[in-house]
Amino acid sequence: MRRHLRLLLIFCLLPLAAWGVERFPPPEFSTDYRLPELLLPGFRPEWLPFLDVAVLAAALALAAWVVLKKRSRVGVFALTLFSILYFGFFRRGCVCSVGSLQNVAYSLTHADYALPLAAAAFFLLPLAFALFAGRVFCAAVCPLGAAQDVVLFKPIKLPPWLEHVLGLLPYLYLGAGVLFAALGTHFLICEYDPFVALFRLSGPVHMLLFGGVLLAVGMFVGRPYCRFLCPYGVLLRWTAPLARWRVRITPTTCVNCRLCEDACPYGALHPPTPVGGARREGRGRLVLALVALPVLMALGAWGGYKAITPLYFTDPIAVQARAIETQEADTGASTASTAEKPVDPLYMQALKQRRHYELGGVLFGLWVGLVLGGKLIALSVRRRRSEYETDAAACLACARCFGSCPVEHDRLARQTEVETS
Repeated sequence: MRRHLRLLLIFCLLPLAAWGVERFPPPEFSTDYRLPELLLPGFRPEWLPFLDVAVLAAALALAAWVVLKKRSRVGVFALTLFSILYFGFFRRGCVCSVGSLQNVAYSLTHADYALPLAAAAFFLLPLAFALFAGRVFCAAVCPLGAAQDVVLFKPIKLPPWLEHVLGLLPYLYLGAGVLFAALGTHFLICEYDPFVALFRLSGPVHMLLFGGVLLAVGMFVGRPYCRFLCPYGVLLRWTAPLARWRVRITPTTCVNCRLCEDACPYGALHPPTPVGGARREGRGRLVLALVALPVLMALGAWGGYKAITPLYFTDPIAVQARAIETQEADTGASTASTAEKPVDPLYMQALKQRRHYELGGVLFGLWVGLVLGGKLIALSVRRRRSEYETDAAACLACARCFGSCPVEHDRLARQTEVETS
């Protein structure tokens, strides 16, 4: 009985204790320090992440069916609008597959962090579908790509050299995003998501402007963020070529009518290669690229190691350690007395964090060198094509090219006759 009375008394006094914490005015500081505002997280139902994963899986399956089976641009566009409304405005752009790779990187380097189920599912499901059906996630499920797809008005083709140069940026962005997430300093990809501020109708002015500029550019350049910035798109580029079922302009034989040359706004359509060519010159370029690869990786590792030190000194742990060190130096503590004292745990933590930064800088530099060398090798390898083909890695499965093929028109006409008869 007494135990129950004590519990009842504690619960009755809890509101008074909470009131007592706030009833005194906050302390006044002589500096420009401002107390942070108290932000209370909103209520989030426990079933909502499961609903998000279920909707994602259903949308991916529907996108694969619409693109590969029905081959319908209208169906892709309808699913695009749904993804913008649900994953964009309703779910406010979070959780998304693009940012989930940071959660995965952070969980692999921090044992005390449990990867959320929704983040794991959003990371793995689009990759799993890409292994079988290509980049159907990019077709109409990703809200970032969907927002750019609906504003595409009059696409223009970029010069090949510019497209190759800009195509390196997603790989560098992927390396930087994984590096910062693994170090536990920033979720860089989420912080600079150009469309999340638009989906939430609020956010920093510079991010709203960034998203607006990308949408304005996207009216003429097909999906600039997806092609030249998206780090998750790099992973999809690696998995999509392995797909058993992939997008083809026509499911039968290409007649080389050249009507599809301007159909793809994303540079994923390759024409037939001319017969012959300077094969010996191509082999020479390939040998030079293979020799340059280890050199570029070594230079990248050295540059990453040198460049990471200034970045380390902006880390909160390093800032605290340097502030304490400066304070101790100002107090006039002697070297002998400090040597007798035990090493501050903060110093040990700062030293450990610096080693992590140095290792991360080396790995990021190796990654940059690998990307540059790999690009040179890819440009040196020439594939022969006898007909128009879609690049499985670059194809976003938008279904625009289907309407330009006369063979596809004949197939649809015959299919309609069979269904109506």
